[in-house]
Amino acid sequence: MNEEIKKLFPITENYLYLNHAAITPYSTLVNNALSSISRDITYNGSINWHNWMAKISDTRMLIAKLVGARKENIAFMRNTSDAISSIANGISWQEGDNVVSCDIEFPANIYPWMRLEKQGVELRLAPATKSRGIDIEKVFQLVDLRTRVIALSWVQYSSGFRVDLEAIGKFCQEKNILFCVDAIQGLGAMELNVEKDLVDTLSADTHKFLMGPEGLAIMYLSDRALKEIQPTVVGWLSVKNKWEAFEEKPDLKLDYAEGALSFECGTPNTIGIYALNAALELILRVGQKEIEQHLLDLSEYLYQKLSDLGFEVLKPTSRKEMSAIVCCKHKDFTPEVIYKKLQSQKIICAPRCGYLRISPHFYITYKDIDLLISQLEKLPRK
Repeated sequence: MNEEIKKLFPITENYLYLNHAAITPYSTLVNNALSSISRDITYNGSINWHNWMAKISDTRMLIAKLVGARKENIAFMRNTSDAISSIANGISWQEGDNVVSCDIEFPANIYPWMRLEKQGVELRLAPATKSRGIDIEKVFQLVDLRTRVIALSWVQYSSGFRVDLEAIGKFCQEKNILFCVDAIQGLGAMELNVEKDLVDTLSADTHKFLMGPEGLAIMYLSDRALKEIQPTVVGWLSVKNKWEAFEEKPDLKLDYAEGALSFECGTPNTIGIYALNAALELILRVGQKEIEQHLLDLSEYLYQKLSDLGFEVLKPTSRKEMSAIVCCKHKDFTPEVIYKKLQSQKIICAPRCGYLRISPHFYITYKDIDLLISQLEKLPRK
């Protein structure tokens, strides 16, 4: 990635930031978008409301382009947990149904399904591999005639392992099972197409690799999913005729809006969507394919350099299983100790589940990775 792109991220002036799997720092483009909408509201109140609605529609189109969907299948939600909960609660369950997932999923993709146990729905968890990956055959082995959903993360937060979406999607189509994907640790870094990969639902907050704000998420629902999932939290924006509420004598009817729009129940996070719009424009301008290739190249470089230093790395068996997240540990130092030592040198990573998690984004260079490695080389020998 060129230096002009790097200049868009002021954090690079003070830190080597390798923690995008947690929270991504804003680019100047996002910061400018936030300042613009804030200034508009400050000085104009609601005068430019129609401009806000146009920006929301434009952002929905950018998301659709990013994931390979139609805009009517995209909804804005509060966060990943909100989206997954809306999906889990919106299915008409029968006692004895089950959901299949994995035992290393982030809680956002466990608790919404676990809650269904009160309705007689069983949550089945496939064991992860020793390298904290997912053996999809073990997932498939838990499926039976009462399985309604397979719920998995596209990229695992504690290892960086990336699943083969298309392989699981085909299996789910053949078995008439919904394939529900938590995409928060991959979207914006890796390339996907929900229609090609046969994903039924996709949920992702925008504050990680999408480079947007916290408190805003996207949810995709396929046409197949929309037939099985109903809104359970509704409001004035959930219906087709939103403006009837302002008539003298409104005749209110719960006539749901088309597609995923029925899941948007109330006032949108306009400020957050302005920020996301700017973030998406940058990602699409750089190119999702180019971003993925760069990040996978960095990951391969990291795997080799860390191994040379004696670190144990959670390395997938193929490039197809890799992501922008690399996890490692050292036999002599805990991840917390290494994390603190790096932070003292203004290099930001994160300790996660017994490993040091390193997660660069597309403006990070090989030179940056070499700086990280040079600091790790200074760890005292035992």
